[in-house]
Formats: sequence, structure tokens, C-alpha cells
Amino acid sequence: MDPGKSTELKNARVVLDRLIYQRDEANLPADRPHAFIYFLTIRNLSDRRFTLLGRKWILQQADGATQVIEGDKIVGQTPTLAPGEEFSYNSYHVTNVNTVASGSFHGLDEFNQPIHVKIPAFEMIIPVPPTAPEPPGGPCN
Repeated sequence: MDPGKSTELKNARVVLDRLIYQRDEANLPADRPHAFIYFLTIRNLSDRRFTLLGRKWILQQADGATQVIEGDKIVGQTPTLAPGEEFSYNSYHVTNVNTVASGSFHGLDEFNQPIHVKIPAFEMIIPVPPTAPEPPGGPCN
């Protein structure tokens, strides 16, 4: 579903509840050893029920590359949210550079009209490893 052909549901919100960084060279691809685990909550503050059918992520990378990830469902689910309800989940992105993520969830409202809910941008900044302290008295000559 193309968000350009749907209506933004203004009274639905996506909130980044938590973002965790993890470097895992043993289990992640060598070219993308940095994982960012994100926890999101989608809140229906509108006056209508909707069902989310998929998502679109836009990843703006510090090296100038842009990656677009689209897919059906949200962590294998198609949540239906009545007014006042919310849906929380977590997933992750892996990268090798600092990245800004944004996007949208898309679906249908109770009138079978296409809608989308924007995912506000959030930064995934790879921490700089601490430098070793100099020994007392300065560097060795």
C-alpha cells in the first residue's frame, strides 16, 4: 500500500519507548556489527478503529546511502486497534554507520479506507569506544 494514496491518521501516534545499542561481532554480519533494538508503541487516539497491515522504513545513513525496507505485517501480526487502544512491539535494525530511521505503518480503517501512521524519525548513533587512559607520567618514550 502506497502511503501517498492513503490518508495519514493524525490522531494515531507512534512512540519510541526505548532504543538499545548492542555490538555483536559474533552473531551479526561482519559488515553490519551494530544492532539497534527499538521498542515502539502505536497508540490509537483517533475516533475510528484501524488495522495495520504492513510497514515502510526509510533509513538515511551517515555515508549518504538510503535504504528502504517495506513489508507486510508488523512482527508477524496485523494489529487492530480500537479508539484508545495501543500495540507495542520490538524489533531491530543492523548497520555499520550512524543512521536515522523514519517511516510509516499502513493499513485500513473501519470504513475500509487506506490509512497510514507516521513513524517519527529517531537516530541510531554508534557509540565511540572509550580510549585507554594514558599511564601516569604521560606516554612512554
